[in-house]
Amino acid sequence: MLAGSVRLEPFSSLVQRQLAPAGEGDPAALCSRTPVSQPRGSSGESQVPPGEAGVPERPRNACLQLAPFRNRDRRAFSSACNAGRAGRVGSTTWEGATRTPMMDAQTWRAGCCCLLLLALAGATRSEGVQSCEEVRKLFQWRLVGAVKGLPDSPRAGPDLQVCISKKPTCCTRKMEERYQIAARHDMQQVLQTSSSTLKFLISRNAAAFQEALETLIRQAENYTSILFCNTYRNMALEAAASVQELFTDVGLYLFGADINPEEFINRFFDSLFPLVYNHLINPGMTDSSLEYSECIRTARRDVSPFGNIPKRVMGQMGRSLLPSRTFLQALNLGIEVINTTDHLHVSKECSRALLRMQYCPLCQGLTLSKPCMGYCLNVVRGCLAHTVELNPHWHAYIRSLEELSDAMHGTYDIEHVLLNFHVLVNDAVMQAHLNGQKLSEQVNKICGRLIRTPTQSPRCSFDGSKEKHGMKISPRNDEETLANRRKEFINSLRLYRTFYGGLADELCVNELAAADGLPCWNGEDIVKSYTQRVVGNGIKAQSGNPEVKVRGTDPVINQIIDKLKHVIQLLQGRSPKPDKWELQMGSGGGMVEQVSGDCDDEDGCGGSGSGEVKRTLKITDWYSSLKQRWQKKI
Repeated sequence: MLAGSVRLEPFSSLVQRQLAPAGEGDPAALCSRTPVSQPRGSSGESQVPPGEAGVPERPRNACLQLAPFRNRDRRAFSSACNAGRAGRVGSTTWEGATRTPMMDAQTWRAGCCCLLLLALAGATRSEGVQSCEEVRKLFQWRLVGAVKGLPDSPRAGPDLQVCISKKPTCCTRKMEERYQIAARHDMQQVLQTSSSTLKFLISRNAAAFQEALETLIRQAENYTSILFCNTYRNMALEAAASVQELFTDVGLYLFGADINPEEFINRFFDSLFPLVYNHLINPGMTDSSLEYSECIRTARRDVSPFGNIPKRVMGQMGRSLLPSRTFLQALNLGIEVINTTDHLHVSKECSRALLRMQYCPLCQGLTLSKPCMGYCLNVVRGCLAHTVELNPHWHAYIRSLEELSDAMHGTYDIEHVLLNFHVLVNDAVMQAHLNGQKLSEQVNKICGRLIRTPTQSPRCSFDGSKEKHGMKISPRNDEETLANRRKEFINSLRLYRTFYGGLADELCVNELAAADGLPCWNGEDIVKSYTQRVVGNGIKAQSGNPEVKVRGTDPVINQIIDKLKHVIQLLQGRSPKPDKWELQMGSGGGMVEQVSGDCDDEDGCGGSGSGEVKRTLKITDWYSSLKQRWQKKI
């Protein structure tokens, strides 16, 4: 026997030991058991005696059956094998090697089979996983810590519930349960990542808008206090408490407290009238009793010392405070919607589908695979079917915010109204002073005459430099106004009008699915493309979803939809119409006011003196760190 034949058996045995045991009809088994030493006739047929069990003869050109070889290699290999089988000698080459004429057909066949075994060993390793080492490492790394019973090599998995496969698996039932928990957690993570920019946009602007309003309130209060110290020094200290109370109530109302603007505005002018009466109409006579002062307070609404100015203040406050309050409430609801959808409960069907899509490939050793795009869309659209139902309401919510923001100008602009409040107060005091004689007679009729002794009233403690500094208006750019800041925010928010409608697609395209044209996981194996029907978005489209069964409705989503509908109604109801403004205030005495949407002198936006301030709030850093919140909240 030739040397090539003698070495064949040990070599083939070595290769077989490296491979999994070859089954019936396995090419490795056939080749390793090739009857090299069996006698063959000149025609090439086996000479095994009849009735003796022989090895099934492999096909004449077994080299052509090995898929891992390139076509060029298969052709060369085929030629070499055929030439050896026919017993030819000469200069036939394969991959540049020349067969010497000294080798006979049997020796060449043995060498051909050895090369076949080497190629087959490589092909087997490329098509199936031989060890679960990588799967074990990924499992322990991803799920933090080792779990007992992780398989070292693939085995049958009859107890698996989702990652079922005909092939040997690297997963156990315990691993599958842990993977299912991880799949739900992963879904929440990608949802939170996808919405993080939107959530930050709304929460940052809600906080900054509230901070700017607090600054605005403090500055408006300062302007009013300075007015009394500059112009009405004798009553400044007594008026300070009423001014502070008024602007505290303004802040509380803006930030959601259940108080009535009509009441705190009336309360301010009620407390102002005794001061004006004692210091301007009857100057120097300040020791009237509490009962007499209370009578003057009560008489204010009967004698109307300030004319229609209190009504104008109520109209301006109502038109500006209510939209700003609603705007803030709407922003906070937007944050609530995002927080809710970031932590939605994952249904059992969705959980199983996510497990199959993301972690079942690991059970087959496919550690680098990604799901096909169509497969991913079916799974994620099924899981987010209820969330997509938010989309039309979310779109309407952003549109309503935009409409309200656009309408908040002129007398509807809180910045204009609050920073010019001191102008109306000055007009009110001056009007009462001018009508002092008439008012004195009216008060005497209502409250009677009171004999008093002159006393010295305490004066304002502010020094002149602070007064002048307080009334100084800082020059600033137009982009620093609240209106322009709102506009910038709305322009950014508008980009997210269809956020929930395209959420599933965004997750698959940006996070989860394989790129087009690449081999991908279809839920069972690695394929070139996904062949199942891809369904659309929304609950109705899921009836034909081959990957996820969607049942019923989600009560949490329904609750969020109801809240969005409610705030949309508020936003649309608080948006000033071009022809009128209707305002319902409280359930007490109530005030229903309808005024023209056009700005006129009666509303105060045309100014009533040289002291008017036109949007003088300076916002030096809109997105700075938040300051201490309003101190006196309920």
